[in-house]
Amino acid sequence: MRSFAATFAVLSLSSASLLASDWPHWRGPARDGTSADEHLPLEWSTTEGITWQLTMPTWSGSTPIVSGDRIFVSTADGGARAEGRRPAHEADKDPAAERLSLWCIDRGDGSVVWRRPLGGGNHQLFKHNMSSPSPVTDGKNVWVMTGTGLLRSFTFDGTLVWSRDLQAEYGPFGLNWGYASSPTLHEGSLYIQVLHGMKTDAASYVEAIDAATGKTRWHVERSSDAPGESPDAYATPVVLQHDGRTEIGIAGGDVFTGHDPETGAELWRLGGMNPDKAANYRVVASPISLGNLLIVPTRVKPLQVFQLGSDESGTTTELLWSTDSGPDVPTPVSDGERVYIVRDNGVMLCLRARTGAVVWGPERIRGRTYSASPVLADGRLYVTAEDGVTSVIRAGDTFEVLAENELEGYTLSSPAISEGQIFIRTEKFLYCIGERRSESS
Repeated sequence: MRSFAATFAVLSLSSASLLASDWPHWRGPARDGTSADEHLPLEWSTTEGITWQLTMPTWSGSTPIVSGDRIFVSTADGGARAEGRRPAHEADKDPAAERLSLWCIDRGDGSVVWRRPLGGGNHQLFKHNMSSPSPVTDGKNVWVMTGTGLLRSFTFDGTLVWSRDLQAEYGPFGLNWGYASSPTLHEGSLYIQVLHGMKTDAASYVEAIDAATGKTRWHVERSSDAPGESPDAYATPVVLQHDGRTEIGIAGGDVFTGHDPETGAELWRLGGMNPDKAANYRVVASPISLGNLLIVPTRVKPLQVFQLGSDESGTTTELLWSTDSGPDVPTPVSDGERVYIVRDNGVMLCLRARTGAVVWGPERIRGRTYSASPVLADGRLYVTAEDGVTSVIRAGDTFEVLAENELEGYTLSSPAISEGQIFIRTEKFLYCIGERRSESS
């Protein structure tokens, strides 16, 4: 217990000091949905607490990425009608709605600095369109992936550095609801997962790409005996760092695998993600890593929590606990002592990170459906529903709703936090909430 706590504290401090003021990845500076930011807004509305708002062309599952004075969002220009969230008929398509682009936004006033095209082929599959993957940045360059398989690198001034088309190179994506995984950036490599099988017999794969050049560092196939739709995964690769080891974790296809970041070789594999071998166990929520603790959601049940260790043979894994009350779409968040779960229907639970013991819940919060993932900062959980209401929940051993804040428009995107501000993207607007604060203020 002491060893785990010390490891988590060191990891949290190093992550916070490295990128505390930015939100460079869809799950933030530590890639786990947490931020070290303080003095965040508690209450706001469409008329109060809004620093600026920028009109968005349509909704997206893509999270705003914040780096210094710039914000990056992946967009679909136009889009199918919002009512019902179903694919438009061919005759109803607007050619403008097929375009995808990356926007660079001035953080100070919300103006668009530049737009860069990301090709055509946008289409809608229920809630999802082809702008769902979130960009990622290192503070100098920004990389963006689309659901159509286009992967591009830009400088902060909008210069194209390189471009790849993964579907052209490796064949069509075969996910039932379209590709939506975001790239993970770690030490100069972009890690991409394409886990599919519902609409293809092609192999699933994981690839590492040199972030500077766009060249493939390695490409490995990832086998699975998952049936039906269960090979499909919409999760994002996770970086595992424990006991002096670094591995790339991949969830989906009824298993979790750990890979060598230098070669892509599969080092270990965990099962039990689909105990009944159901044919509809596609994975949406992403795994999270906190030192030696690994949290792996599936399709509601089970959510499993493992302790990672090491011996002379490599990484060891121990199942600490499991629950059938996990999420489906929202990725959980943890402060290292507790795991906070938001289910799609707005039911929340708080469980002990090491034992799975219930701290509080189930508790129902406002909002009928949740797709955005909760974020944890300033001792609070910020949880946004599809109807644009963000509930602010006190983090800790007692459940308490601190505020309920309404914004306008259908919302799939998770909040982003940076320097005292919260960025929330709805169908209609990108909102900047609160005053910007430096780290010292």
